[in-house]
Amino acid sequence: MRPPSVDSLARSIADVGLPHPLLVDAARAAIAAGDADGARAIAEATRAALLRPVINATGVLLHTNLGRAPLGVAQPASYTNLELDVATGKRGSRRDRAGSLLARACGAEAALVVNNGAGAVLLALAALARGSGVAVSRGELVEIGGGFRVPEVMSESGARLVEVGTTNRTRRDDYALVSGDVALLLKVHQSNYRITGFTEDASVSDIASIGPPVIVDLGSGLLDTACPWLPSGPPAWLRDEPAARQTLESGAALVVFSGDKLLGGPQAGVLAGRADLVDACARHPLYRALRPGGLVLGALEEVALAYLERDGDRIPFWRMATVAADALRTRADAIGRGKVVDCASVTGGGTLPGIEIPSVGLALDGDITAALRAARPKPVIARVDDDRTILDLRTVEPADDELLAAAIA
Repeated sequence: MRPPSVDSLARSIADVGLPHPLLVDAARAAIAAGDADGARAIAEATRAALLRPVINATGVLLHTNLGRAPLGVAQPASYTNLELDVATGKRGSRRDRAGSLLARACGAEAALVVNNGAGAVLLALAALARGSGVAVSRGELVEIGGGFRVPEVMSESGARLVEVGTTNRTRRDDYALVSGDVALLLKVHQSNYRITGFTEDASVSDIASIGPPVIVDLGSGLLDTACPWLPSGPPAWLRDEPAARQTLESGAALVVFSGDKLLGGPQAGVLAGRADLVDACARHPLYRALRPGGLVLGALEEVALAYLERDGDRIPFWRMATVAADALRTRADAIGRGKVVDCASVTGGGTLPGIEIPSVGLALDGDITAALRAARPKPVIARVDDDRTILDLRTVEPADDELLAAAIA
């Protein structure tokens, strides 16, 4: 039997909603496989693989696979004054807005934004210690998700790693012994693991007086341990999470953190601290390769303004993270599907390992996660625990409750 023409088969599945060239690709693949009827399934799979909104019912607030912190910022179709000084009509700098606001929010002299946290570490080391030594505790030579390893990033920056202390115990004297041979003292937050037992760690305040500038990779991006943007103050689950403001007050010359973790913004990396060090990073050639575009900077501006206005409700991460369990239970009762259960959320994204936040969700017998991922218009991403599918409402926007109920049904 003669196969159908590629063009006619592509046109017959136009309702899938893909551009015609992609429908042609699906048609050709199906015909080549000897299954013309499979063209629609191929086209639908192509469409399903594109970026689109999903309902996060996993209870992981900063789910790396789902984009970490959810963003509530929209950019209209318009030119912006990204690098224009409107007052003078002359060229301006993209550093002057989001960076300045974030510096003000965390008590730094200046701040600089790049495209992600690893880029911020790379830029700081390249700009401030290329060809020189950088002291790091052996207990902080971490690897985080995606294969980010401190020694490898340091090597790429041109700086020379100087290991001090041991895996479980590093003292002030360990840093002091190498202070004449290094340009920086680097501390790296153990964001996704903990060493317990027979341990000792030199604090920022311990080593700040040694001499070389102290740079601290905070990772998670908490701005202030007091959480002034939350009416009830810091939640108990934050515990001893280090924050940018207090780390700088302890003597750090520069802190580095991510934009899409506890900051609750877009993917970005932030360097904040002494103005001379930030300026040196901004003048380095790598900055041009690592700098973000207007969309990221615009989103970070909105996030920084929310912090300065002490309005945590405008930041979706903090709104979700701090909602009361009773409010979640009320929503679960209203959804009316499955069994209402107590459960536990986590921050995720390599932050606060081992810390759980009490939550409420819905439980359904068996593993139905594949069916939930097939839900339309938004796939639902859930988790399985003890042969039950758990939908944790802490990470579900209330506006999506009806869609969640329909997906369960």
